[in-house]
Amino acid sequence: MTVDAVKNIEDLAAFVAESPVSYLAARTVARRLQAAGFTELVETEAWDPQIATGRHFVVRDGAIIAWAGGAKAQKASGYRVLGAHTDSPSLKVKPSSSITTKGWHQIAVENYGGALLNSFLDRELCVAGRLTVLEGGELKDRLVRTGPIARIPQLAPHLDHKRNELALDKQFNMYPVWGVDPAENDVLGYMAKYVIDGEPVDPESIVGYDLLFADSQPPRRFGADQELFASGRLDNLSSVHAGLTALERYVADNADEHATETVMLAAFDHEELGSESRSGAAGPFLEDILVRLSAARGESTEEYRRSVAASFCLSADAGHLVHPNYQGHHDPTVQPLPGGGPLLKINANQRYATDSVGAGVFAAACAKAGVPYQEFVSNNNMPCGSTIGP
Repeated sequence: MTVDAVKNIEDLAAFVAESPVSYLAARTVARRLQAAGFTELVETEAWDPQIATGRHFVVRDGAIIAWAGGAKAQKASGYRVLGAHTDSPSLKVKPSSSITTKGWHQIAVENYGGALLNSFLDRELCVAGRLTVLEGGELKDRLVRTGPIARIPQLAPHLDHKRNELALDKQFNMYPVWGVDPAENDVLGYMAKYVIDGEPVDPESIVGYDLLFADSQPPRRFGADQELFASGRLDNLSSVHAGLTALERYVADNADEHATETVMLAAFDHEELGSESRSGAAGPFLEDILVRLSAARGESTEEYRRSVAASFCLSADAGHLVHPNYQGHHDPTVQPLPGGGPLLKINANQRYATDSVGAGVFAAACAKAGVPYQEFVSNNNMPCGSTIGP
């Protein structure tokens, strides 16, 4: 592997480790953008017209949209958007979550997205997310994260003669164990101690929370020549990281000083749930930003529509190479392989958003960069996933 490839993978590993849930992923992106000269904007405040040609970002819940406005952009200039998502399948903490079963302290959870349940078994889990607190008559969000505090143990093989036919009950088999001390079984009281920025909060001030479990095992390279990489949450922090590093390099080269278009990273939340939320790709977040940028440019309604029509969005998400142990689950003809380049995902029912025009734009970009690419389609007998594109 080249030195640059190793540096990029190590940077990805650090990014994933800092981003166990969507709220912290948005925070990690924001901190790096600030270091690159971007300024945060608050949606409830008035925006200066200069934001149209500046470097700015907006955080909404666990989503973030950032842009570098082309200094030579005119009215009706288009946008070049890389879209991705910050969330991953997980287990979310339920209300009234502190329970005790036969002396074991557990945390009640429910599935977030299409989690592969057995991947959460027998590994140390951390909890991260946000607490909403009422302080001085004001509501504030405080981000929190613990170290490894819980584990979902499998049943011992001596107690299950069908141990190789694993069938997990979502309600009864997936509650993490996090202690046995009779004095310590208050999940919110515990989480109040682990505020990331600032002092711990008073547990009595907590009026809401979005807390999720994540694997605490650090990402790492492995393989005969260390050419493989293993990590949780690569769906879809790998694409968020790619978009972030591309934007960092873009402004480091001062490319926006000569651009006639605005370059944008849109990292949405809740893709694993269908994207239909105020911070999801099917929600109003991107449109809200574009409308306000259009107003800053002084565009008419017609000019705004022309600008949108002149824009392009690449939906970036994780894909599947052929699995060596399950080759029959893949299309028998279109079989992307390791080292063959990134995938262009195609689906006749538009579960992915690729059409011939989009494929042409992608092919041209890859050719210009000297990057090979591969196509991906699903086996007709297998369910097809989706992403933010549609």
